Amino acid sequence: MPLFPDSIAPASAQEQREKRRNLFDFLFGGALRDRQAEPPAKQRAPRQSRRATTSSRSGGSSSRAAATPQPPPEASVAKLDNARVVLVVGDFLAGGLSEGLEAAYAESPGVRVVNRSSGSSGFVRDDYYDWNAEIATILDETSPTLVVVMIGSNDRQQMVVDGKRETPRSDAWLQEYEKRVERFAGILEERGIPLIWTGLPAFKLSSMTSDMLAFNDIYKTSAEAAGGSFVDIWEGFVDENGAFVFSGPDMNGQPARLRGSDGINLTRAGKRKIAFYVEKPLNKLLGQAISPDIGELGMESLPDLVLHPEKAAPVDRTLPISLADPALDGGTELLGAVVRPTGEAQPDAETALPVDQAPRPGRADDFSASGFTRDRTGSVAREPVRDAPALR
Repeated sequence: MPLFPDSIAPASAQEQREKRRNLFDFLFGGALRDRQAEPPAKQRAPRQSRRATTSSRSGGSSSRAAATPQPPPEASVAKLDNARVVLVVGDFLAGGLSEGLEAAYAESPGVRVVNRSSGSSGFVRDDYYDWNAEIATILDETSPTLVVVMIGSNDRQQMVVDGKRETPRSDAWLQEYEKRVERFAGILEERGIPLIWTGLPAFKLSSMTSDMLAFNDIYKTSAEAAGGSFVDIWEGFVDENGAFVFSGPDMNGQPARLRGSDGINLTRAGKRKIAFYVEKPLNKLLGQAISPDIGELGMESLPDLVLHPEKAAPVDRTLPISLADPALDGGTELLGAVVRPTGEAQPDAETALPVDQAPRPGRADDFSASGFTRDRTGSVAREPVRDAPALR
């Protein structure tokens, strides 16, 4: 049976205990009363916080996930049914480029980015994934307005040429590799689809960086031969000496981590930076489709993309006139002079200049202070040198 019934309040029970004192109370009563005077909440609070801290340090993924704030998702507007499709193909770097482009055009309802990259693919291991055999099917399925390519990071390996294994960048290897790249670019040219080929960045391994430079030369030559454009991103991922860097300025010029710890993969800022390089040629082709205010009717009124802009109909505009050709525009005459057509009689030397064309002191055509004079016809000539006075 409890010493105090439940109806007795804690304060009254404490008063009754203080009245009954024995030897134990005299020896330890002060400390015991101090401990009993502390409210239970104050005793349990530190233990609960310690358990929570220990659980967060040694607990499972749920605790870590709750403690680590996740970045907010990119806001994206609804895309129009007739939005222009930007198809991104290539390896794992192309997948990162696609993420960056999706963020870049998140607020453009007239642009839709479609990612059809294959992370471990390339032009060497066509037994794993043959881009030249698959690209036609992808084009039929997506009906892209233009194609963005970024590939080659997985191609530093042997290639089977005529039944023989060739080492990377050997003569036979390079010849076969160039053929495969040219064949891929030629498929897009035959279909009249604009091509934007994105170059590869530097990598942590110096030998890999050297191979990427050689690959970029092949991509640039093949893309431009097929009427496409090549985007060079190399300077954005190296320092002032051309060496690989993990961190650097992001697309806004702020210092950021661009590469993963392996020196190969890209961070979120690195993906967005590559997309920033690609945006410039993309925007030239997409035109007003990138506008956030464009609607269905606006998309229908946009002109079709031209694969070879230099072969399009000429635009009626004023051609620039060379300043070194005065026969066309009278470039030797001062402002206000009357330029007569060729063959018409010109004024002779005795014809005086109009009053408003006569040189005035301080005006641009007053050469009296610089040793030059202007005759009645407006021609400028140096004054004759006078003999210096004889010294006495």
